[in-house]
Amino acid sequence: MLVAEAGALLNATVRHIPHDGADQGVNALLKRLLDIAVAAVLLVLVSPLLLAAATGIRLTSPGPVFYLAMRVGRGGRPFKMFKFRTMRPDSHKGSPITAPNDDRIFPFGRFLRGTKIDELPQLVNILKGDMSLVGPRPEDPGIVEKHYDAEMMKSLAVRPGITSPGTLLYMRRFREAVRNEDVTGSYVSGILREKLQADIRYIDEQSVLRDIGLILRTVCAIAVSVVRSRGRE
Repeated sequence: MLVAEAGALLNATVRHIPHDGADQGVNALLKRLLDIAVAAVLLVLVSPLLLAAATGIRLTSPGPVFYLAMRVGRGGRPFKMFKFRTMRPDSHKGSPITAPNDDRIFPFGRFLRGTKIDELPQLVNILKGDMSLVGPRPEDPGIVEKHYDAEMMKSLAVRPGITSPGTLLYMRRFREAVRNEDVTGSYVSGILREKLQADIRYIDEQSVLRDIGLILRTVCAIAVSVVRSRGRE
C-alpha cells in the first residue's frame, strides 16, 4: 500500500525536480561509484571497531547485536536498514523516534548513539544499493504514510543516505525540537518538514563535490557533539 501510494505521488511530483538534480546520469554514476568505493574501504578499516561494538553489546545487554529497522527507500520501497542495537529488547515497539532522554537505551547503546557508531552497519546497505553515503535519512513507514505530503514525497526520488543537510540540521536542533512527553508529535511538527526541505534542496543541487563536503561536515558535527556530551557529564 505504501509503495503504491508513494509511487503515485512520486509520478506527480518528481517530474518537477530538475533533471540535473535527479538521481541519474553521469553524476549518479560517479555518486554510486564513490558510495561503493568508500563503503568497501571503510568496512575494512573500521572492522575492529565493529567487532568491539558487537562485543560491547553482547556483554552489556541481552538480545541480538543488530537491529533491522524497516525504512522507506527510493521510490517508496521499504527496506531493512542495519543498525547496532542500542535499546533494550522489545523496546523498539514504542515511538519510532528516539527521545533526548529515552530510557529505552541501555548505557553502552547511548555511547554508540552519541558517537554514531551504531550507524556504521549501514555501510552494508550502501553496498547492497539500498542507501547512499549522502541522501535524505530514511524514515519509518508509519511516519511516511501518516505525515508525508506531495512535497515531502520528493525526498523519496533518490537513495536515502547516512547523512544529508537535513541530518545535520536535525543533529543541531534535536534537543530543542523533540520533546520527551510527545516524541513523535514534536518531531513531526517541530522539525520534519524543515529537515526534508533542506534535503529536497540538496537533491536539486547534488554533486560529488558537495557530497564530500557534507561527509566532512558530518564528521566534524559528530566530533563536536561527542565533546559537548562529555562536557554535560
